[in-house]
Amino acid sequence: MSRPLVATYRLQFREGTTFETARDLSAYWKRLGVSHLYASPIFAAAEGSTHGYDVTDYNALDEDLGGIGDFTEMSNALASAEIGLILDFVPNHMGVSPRNHWWEDVLRWGEESRYAHTFDIAWEAARIIVPVLAKPYGDALEAGDLTVQLDERNAALRFDASGYGVPIDPRTYGHVFGLLDHAERDRLVRRFSVSTPAEADELRERLAEHLTEPDFVSALKAALARINADKPALHAFHEAQAWRLAWWRTARERLTYRRFFEIADLIGVRQELRRVFRESHQFVIRLARERRLDGIRIDHVDGLADPKTYLSDLREAFQSVRRSPAIHVEKILTGEERLRTSWEIEGTTGYEFITSLSGLYVDTAQEEAMTEAYEAFIGRKESLRSMIVAEKRAIFAHNLAGELAVLTALALDVAARGLSTRDLGRDTLARSIVEVAAALPVYRTYVSVDGVPRRDVAIIDEAVETAMGRREVEADEPIQFIGRLMKLDFEDGAEVAGALDFTRRFQQTTGAVMAKAVEDTAFYRYNRLIALNEVGGEPDQYGADPDAFHEAMRIRLEDQPEGLLATTTHDTKRGEDARARIYTLSEAPETWQRLVAGFAEAMTEWRKAVDPGLFSPDGATEWGLYQSLLGVLPTDFDPADEEHCAEIAERLTAYAEKAVREAKRYTSWTAPAEAYEAALKAFVEAMLDHKGSFIQTFWDAVQPFVVAGAMNSFSQTVLKLAAPGVPDIYQGTEFYDFSLVDPDNRREVDFDARVAALGEEVAPAELLADWRSGRLKAHLTRAGIRLRAETPETFTKGDYLPLAVEGPMAQHVVAFARIGEGGGGGAAIAIVPRLTLTLLDGQSRPIVPKEHWADTVIRLPDALNATSWRNVLTEARIEGATLALSDVFADLPVALLSGA
Repeated sequence: MSRPLVATYRLQFREGTTFETARDLSAYWKRLGVSHLYASPIFAAAEGSTHGYDVTDYNALDEDLGGIGDFTEMSNALASAEIGLILDFVPNHMGVSPRNHWWEDVLRWGEESRYAHTFDIAWEAARIIVPVLAKPYGDALEAGDLTVQLDERNAALRFDASGYGVPIDPRTYGHVFGLLDHAERDRLVRRFSVSTPAEADELRERLAEHLTEPDFVSALKAALARINADKPALHAFHEAQAWRLAWWRTARERLTYRRFFEIADLIGVRQELRRVFRESHQFVIRLARERRLDGIRIDHVDGLADPKTYLSDLREAFQSVRRSPAIHVEKILTGEERLRTSWEIEGTTGYEFITSLSGLYVDTAQEEAMTEAYEAFIGRKESLRSMIVAEKRAIFAHNLAGELAVLTALALDVAARGLSTRDLGRDTLARSIVEVAAALPVYRTYVSVDGVPRRDVAIIDEAVETAMGRREVEADEPIQFIGRLMKLDFEDGAEVAGALDFTRRFQQTTGAVMAKAVEDTAFYRYNRLIALNEVGGEPDQYGADPDAFHEAMRIRLEDQPEGLLATTTHDTKRGEDARARIYTLSEAPETWQRLVAGFAEAMTEWRKAVDPGLFSPDGATEWGLYQSLLGVLPTDFDPADEEHCAEIAERLTAYAEKAVREAKRYTSWTAPAEAYEAALKAFVEAMLDHKGSFIQTFWDAVQPFVVAGAMNSFSQTVLKLAAPGVPDIYQGTEFYDFSLVDPDNRREVDFDARVAALGEEVAPAELLADWRSGRLKAHLTRAGIRLRAETPETFTKGDYLPLAVEGPMAQHVVAFARIGEGGGGGAAIAIVPRLTLTLLDGQSRPIVPKEHWADTVIRLPDALNATSWRNVLTEARIEGATLALSDVFADLPVALLSGA
């Protein structure tokens, strides 16, 4: 790689952010010190896409962003600023859109299309289900929602379903041309007949020629009017196509292609096929050869049939490039799971780092008290693990019923070949598949044609044992059979092949089951401390001591020293500073319980009965809402500011609607409960009514958490800048970020204000005095990146040395050193506070008075042979091998020391 990975800056393109935007920001990023722009997907996408993950052409840049011309200008500006480019690439799925020519070709020609096997389509199902109708097919046909239209620009006919168009097989044009009221009808029918896709271009030319003839156009439109009015004829025309329009609710159980999670608009791509890989990676390889690509982030790597082989193919494709791009993957590691080093990549995008950080700021000793407070408020006990298992079962059996049907059929095919398994029935196998998936502790295993990795054998065996122990399936044999399928445990070649087909599809599905059940359901239901409900998080792992953090960093150094260190991403449930503030609640559950009781009483008139025994908001939602309100309010919030209150109310009501729909308890995306949602919206708006007393009372009451949250923010910023890996700064989060879940976290960033603020050189004392503005966080970020830039490898591959803290305040501090190879690369020490609410003890600004540190010190080991240290955040010097924290934290609440 040409440019060392120092720090990345994530930019969300679209919705006004274009290549020109990035070009103009290159000077700002250079001043901030980042080494790479980390761009969201920039390839051609579905019309109106707000995110770019619905790619329609891997080999074209989105014209809405400025196309190749503006991209080249952006690339040149980045190069002039010595900033590399990392692109977010989406190999697992594409958008099913008229803009996707591969998909259009498949719809037009069916299995005869050149791209028929580009997508993961079950061709044995005869026709492709296109679930876009607002009502059942027969009702749509009768209501006139279906018509045949003339696409004059492309010289073709299209089927239209209330504005959604699909292409028509030219071989069936006779259904329409046969209705032409024309003396030469038979000749025209013959002339417009084709038998193979190869003749399509010639047909278009002939039709385009005729479309210049007014008489022909008039006659054709008359014929279209006839077939559109003739329901039996229109239905017959529909049935002659390679696709079948269907009610949108059909997708969950009858879809004939693999989709991304539950999204029918995103179709699975078969990257395991050489031709597909080659055709979908032409452009990124070209960019790498032109030295315009320095890294690639692989979206949803777990959705691929064989991630290891895909990543190997990608690395091999880049081998011919002089500057081989770095490869990072979006991969959620759960529990004790570790990144597969056999993938030979730089690392993950860093969700697991958020989990490691959270342990430092959550007070383990107060878990029982917080649990009691939460359960007293909601009126019941909750088990997160039981909730997750129940939701995994429900998601698989209902939302992903179509996937379950495919897997059951694959399992039945193999079972039928064995004398001891041929008696296994469809229902028994389906329930066994669900139970093993529900018991799986990770997103997926990685069995492939190369065999079964040893660590996966252990995972599969554990899942099988757990599934059998739950006794949801009456016999053990069918569950054991699923375990055998997953381990390819067969002698007969045909059975092994069948097991591999099953396991490949099963592994692509379990990630969706886990994500939808955990991230998109349980994390919106279990609201004890919502800062822990984060992608890759374990909300029932309530805090950890510094030793656990140090062990996690040791593993990072061993497995992925150049992996990204994320604190906010486009997928996180809330911004990093919102989480930092909510963490502080863990230190004072009794205080929070008392405050919530008062908040709830003040909001009594807005809590509405919508059904017998059900109020909106319900208890769990209301408990979570107060935390969300705490997290979303900026540090400089003014409760009397009408415009500001209205803007936050709009954001919080949108979040609340999404939260309860994802929770799927009393409402959902597919069946919204209008009364419940209306009452919830009114409740949130009342909370933020600037004329009411609630928001002023709330803001005054939570100030200790706000101050402590800022201190946590500074603490986690310094840890990110010094930990093993590469800090990733999500757009705008060099200053405070109190965003909620997407789309809130993709709001427009005020870069003009950031450019102006970062252009000022301000003394640390002034920044601390102005801590509510967020400028101090930006100062820490820039100073830390500058230090990393001096010796990048010290902070990626350099030694990681935990430092022991001694004295009465030791439990409130975490410290470690980074040491360059052989000591020649210099050394650095990060020292930050934790459990800050207790530490501050009511202080009105986020710094502890010197005398409170008493005799708390860090005695440096012999490995750190420097005797003079410079705090790069303040430029103060500290001498000696014993660091008194009263000196270290004299000017700022965090420290990053550099010694040579």
